[in-house]
Amino acid sequence: MTTNYRLCLVGFGNVGKAFAQLLLKKETELASRYDLSVTVTGIITGSHGAAINPMGLDLEKALALVNAGEILNSLSSQEAPNETTAFLAACPADVMFETTPVNPQTGQPALTHIQTALQKGMHVVTANKGPVVYGYQDLTALAEQKDLRFMFESAVMDGAPIFALFREPLVGANLISFKGILNSCTNLLLEMMEQGKSLDEAIDYGREIGITETDPSNDVDGWDASIKVAALVTVLMGVPLTPQQVDRTGIRGITPEMIADAKRSGERWKLVCTAERREDHIFSRVAPEKVSPDSPLFSVNGTSSFCQFKLDVLPGLGILESDPGPETTAYGLLADFLNIMEAA
Repeated sequence: MTTNYRLCLVGFGNVGKAFAQLLLKKETELASRYDLSVTVTGIITGSHGAAINPMGLDLEKALALVNAGEILNSLSSQEAPNETTAFLAACPADVMFETTPVNPQTGQPALTHIQTALQKGMHVVTANKGPVVYGYQDLTALAEQKDLRFMFESAVMDGAPIFALFREPLVGANLISFKGILNSCTNLLLEMMEQGKSLDEAIDYGREIGITETDPSNDVDGWDASIKVAALVTVLMGVPLTPQQVDRTGIRGITPEMIADAKRSGERWKLVCTAERREDHIFSRVAPEKVSPDSPLFSVNGTSSFCQFKLDVLPGLGILESDPGPETTAYGLLADFLNIMEAA
């Protein structure tokens, strides 16, 4: 017998739309393989209004409206509040998916969205790094208290299963350090600068293809990379860390002359993320570094990401994600949802 789950989507930008498209694509497979179906009962956006229908919204119409620059309100069968807390109170759902833009300074308002959904009895899946950094322990405890799940696989490296890897296959292992390229946007920007583009031209291109953060300075100034470092340290190393505590330098200071000098010496500039446990202290850093061909970071191209982990039982374990996009982030959301349902 197929079980139906009601979903509420908070945020409907590139990732939210990709998730809706994935649900449509996987509809038959979800029924045949997992004996489940989904009904999206509500969507709230930052700039395209909101809609609630307890019987289910038409996702294809929702996608068409937003892609045409129109609002969603015409799909609603009842009044849909434009304020998220009120919206969550009005929307009947079993799972809330949160994909609003990250706030690296406080994690708000996503933190409140997730607290509200959990208090209302919804499982929560998010792609947002902010609540993971600023509320991991409290949100996890609240979810356990309510017999719910708080999942966030897509928060770092899109759909690559970093958190799940440490939760299950690497159970019993202790993370000593990690090093990698966690911000795929700056990786592409630096590569375009190698090809002769200015930083501003590269940023414009990144915005066009939808890989920059809503505020590109979060990428360029290293905030997105720093909050990802903070999320990994907080969850995988068990030490609460904020991006403000990460030694951070972005890529604004990388000049065409520096790019050219590196090329002449056979090297490349990369925005490198590092964290290492040193006795009872965590050293963490985000900064541009020149890397040579013998580094695994050298050949990480385009919007790819890479992270190498050093564990007490494994000296070197790496994860490479090649050319991700909103679709891979959407997959991480779906994987979290399926894991929640299988554990239920």
